Amino acid sequence: MTEKKEIYTLVWDIKKHAKDFGLDPFETIFEIVTFEEMNILASYGGFPCRYPHWNFGMEYEELEKSYTYGLHKIYEMVVNTDPCYAYLLECNNPIDQKIVIAHVFAHSDFFKNNGYFQHTNRKMLDEIANHGSRIRGYIEKHGEEEVGNFIDSSLSITSDLIDPESVFRKEQPKLEEELDEEDDVKRVGAVKEFPEYMREFINPEDFIEQQKKELEEKKKEKKKFPESPQKDTLLFLIENAPLKSWQRSILSMLREESYYYAPQAATKIINEGWAAYWHSKILTERCLTDSDLVDYADHHSGTLGGNRPGALNPYKLGIELFRDIEERWDKGRFGKEYNECEDFEKKKNWDKKLNLGRQKIFEVRKIYNDINFIDEFLTEELCERLKLFNYEYNPKMHTYEIADRDFKKVKMRLLLMLTNFGKPVIVLEDANYNNRSELYLRHGYEGRELRIDYVKDTLKNINALWQRPVHLETVVGGNKVLFSFDGKEHHESKFGEWMK
Repeated sequence: MTEKKEIYTLVWDIKKHAKDFGLDPFETIFEIVTFEEMNILASYGGFPCRYPHWNFGMEYEELEKSYTYGLHKIYEMVVNTDPCYAYLLECNNPIDQKIVIAHVFAHSDFFKNNGYFQHTNRKMLDEIANHGSRIRGYIEKHGEEEVGNFIDSSLSITSDLIDPESVFRKEQPKLEEELDEEDDVKRVGAVKEFPEYMREFINPEDFIEQQKKELEEKKKEKKKFPESPQKDTLLFLIENAPLKSWQRSILSMLREESYYYAPQAATKIINEGWAAYWHSKILTERCLTDSDLVDYADHHSGTLGGNRPGALNPYKLGIELFRDIEERWDKGRFGKEYNECEDFEKKKNWDKKLNLGRQKIFEVRKIYNDINFIDEFLTEELCERLKLFNYEYNPKMHTYEIADRDFKKVKMRLLLMLTNFGKPVIVLEDANYNNRSELYLRHGYEGRELRIDYVKDTLKNINALWQRPVHLETVVGGNKVLFSFDGKEHHESKFGEWMK
């Protein structure tokens, strides 16, 4: 255990080193907490002022038991606000505190400077406290059971049926141009001025009628509800579902919280890689003493290596990508000349001594998320060096086995895992399906089938909000299938063979 005075001295020193290296973090406030307080904070997503709900208690029980049995230990937690709040575990030894403090400053720098956080509410701590206060008021007015059941139904869709990219689009209302109904010439694009004797040649009646019919068809299409498929189904439900005012208010608050966490989900690998890179750099070049070295190597290797089987370690992949980028740009291993070189030995010893690596990684930190980070910078050479591979479950042997090491397949698998945060893409196609105000959703099938039990539970919860039948089109066993829930029973119907 490290004394508080010693910890704050470390904070001051490490902050100075971080800024010397070019990091630009928010003002960061460190709080020292017990393991029980840390588990409470983690169960609330870093915000202890959130609304009351059994889900947070369940998260706490899982974390507490996992910690008790030695299955995990949360060394630190960082909250993306301005100022940035960080929580340190009081029982960490001095070398752990050094690692996590440097790690925190790198996270804070990433939150402040990465483009995917530019629309984040930096006062989210106050906003979530307001949410908690308002929901407690609804509980007092409408009852804990009614409000709790509504939150239960809502939570199953608040993180999955949003469109994180919508925060980057400034969409304007599409207003239909007002035209004189009698001005057929203008409406159908016919020639307005011409000699009378040319009428039957320039604006034939059949042409005018055909154009009128096409315009009418287009007007009918525009009346489709919604006019185009909507990925942010949650917003559509807030605006159009038959909800009470307090229900609409809660759903809006839950949606706002989902959008707050979305950039963090989209930058998990690059963010953790950036933090791991800098805690390694700061400690090995500035902060380590001789007596710290062995403990640091042990704990740092545990961070990069220790992980549950079958899971991707974002720290390891992220830091290796940043180190590879820095080396490549220092040596000039990029661009047309390098990529077109077919001499293995020449490429192996390639070094233009450009020393652009540090500049490049700061640029990457600013403008990339996980998907384009991996898509652009995961090279075949790095894939081979890290010994990455795809694995599959062998039902006969009851074990997981290496499926292949092909670079393109490994990279594609990684990108598919990260697309839409690894969750299925669901879009709202029609809110007046069968002309009965029924919701029609479509799953963007990309080779991975949905879990049927999840489909049924989600449809049931959406039905509770929409209060009309809900349908979802997906693919099961190579066939298009429509799952439906009418408020009482689930139904399933096949469209026939698909993609055969």
